[in-house]
Amino acid sequence: MNIDYELYRVFYYVANLGNITLASNKLNISQPAVSKAIKNLENQLGGNLFIRTRKGVKLTSEGEEFYYYISQAMEFIKSAENRFNELINLEIGVIKIGINTTLTKKFLSPYLKVFHDKYPKINIKIITGITNELISQLRNGLIDILILNVSDKNSFNDIEIQKVKKIQDCFVVGNKYFNLLDKKLSLKELNNYPLILQNNGTNLRDFLNEVANKYNVSLNPSMELASFSLVVEFTKIGYGIGYVTKEFVEKELKNNELAELKIKEKIPNRYIGVAVSKKHFPNFSARKLIEIINNQNTLIN
Repeated sequence: MNIDYELYRVFYYVANLGNITLASNKLNISQPAVSKAIKNLENQLGGNLFIRTRKGVKLTSEGEEFYYYISQAMEFIKSAENRFNELINLEIGVIKIGINTTLTKKFLSPYLKVFHDKYPKINIKIITGITNELISQLRNGLIDILILNVSDKNSFNDIEIQKVKKIQDCFVVGNKYFNLLDKKLSLKELNNYPLILQNNGTNLRDFLNEVANKYNVSLNPSMELASFSLVVEFTKIGYGIGYVTKEFVEKELKNNELAELKIKEKIPNRYIGVAVSKKHFPNFSARKLIEIINNQNTLIN
């Protein structure tokens, strides 16, 4: 049986108010239209729902049983509508963000503050991990958006990536190696000095390996570390030459704790991007955060 929802809605208000005129006013439709809707519903169900009285209408015993279930359904629909309105008005909800720890601290943090100040009732969940694992979670709908480092080669059929900020990687040294600042070194010559790199499998290291392979160079680090912040700290101390993202060490460069080396080969730009699944439409909270990031970033290609 395929009955128009509007007939159930008319029945609900007539039964609830016990009067066709009152139901007509509530629904903002004519009394004949209300009466016709009830008659159509009774015909499709194959039985009477109401008995007319001087004061209005009264449910039959079958109508009372029918009303018991329809009233519950209507209340669920009302609750769903209210819940939906709360979600789109960002009065409730959860946003699940996939991101690595470096980007959380160096990129996302100020945007989260703006978002939280505007929408304090939204629960924010940060899921950190390796980029490949986070991409899998995005595909499966376990996270709403993914913020990641991307290069021009990154492309996925089922994932849309929007570039929001250009970044540049570079080699840096602490004051112990400031004597190298007057030189212009090749990637191959960097192997003559202690190199401090992130572990293989990290986004930054994998990108550097691609660049080195392009120039037929194999880099041999003396120290491999799990996090970007450790690379920065050990480079500052003077353990060797570190490979970092320039935008993330602006403070250290300004304070002369670190200095950028001149390299003969060109290191391409990368980007910070926001990725969403084409199969799982991001919720209102996620879309609002993306909007905040976009409004505060002007990408210059």
